Amino acid sequence: MNTLAKNIEQLNQDLVSQLPQEILEAFGKSIEDLKTKNIEKNSIQIGERIPAFSLPNVLGKMVNSEEVLKSNKMILAFYRGSWCPYCNLELKFLQENLSRIKEKNAVLIAISPQSPDHSLTMIEKNNLEFEVLTDSNNDFAEKLGITFQLQDFVLPYYQSLGINLADFNANNDNTLPVPAVFVIDENRTVSYKFLDVNYMSRVDVEDLINAL
Repeated sequence: MNTLAKNIEQLNQDLVSQLPQEILEAFGKSIEDLKTKNIEKNSIQIGERIPAFSLPNVLGKMVNSEEVLKSNKMILAFYRGSWCPYCNLELKFLQENLSRIKEKNAVLIAISPQSPDHSLTMIEKNNLEFEVLTDSNNDFAEKLGITFQLQDFVLPYYQSLGINLADFNANNDNTLPVPAVFVIDENRTVSYKFLDVNYMSRVDVEDLINAL
């Protein structure tokens, strides 16, 4: 088991001991419902080309995919938000492996629908040294077919934990990206894909680096 997987296993154990059974069951039901949506099958596939994008970083500077791909491969790591402990673990682990990613002539970019202010706080807290971009209203993620609307039955449980998606994402549609990681080559073609509607399952960083 890789280090990230071990950390996630520990997080799962901690949450089981901390959260009421009712909340854990609602989260499980939410995941099972997402499995019926065939998002993995209907999303962008290896060998297909992503649309070009230009998205703002936490300082408002636009990051353009065409510019990045002129001299590097690109890793796109979609995460739900800084409120998600699994996303934080994954991004911190990617940061720990950033030098290995750069050695492979690749640029790591994280993308979520949350506002730049929330992302800036996350960057500072986790000492992230890669670009974190805001995909307002999940417009880009939707083009890749990796978005979903959080079910009404689970929303009260998120709110009971202090997670107000309207505040994080500056809208009221409760739409999120499925956690996903893609490697994009110089002609915008997907050469590696990890996607799992079970947000507790995360990329194997060794597999990712070997794919570069």
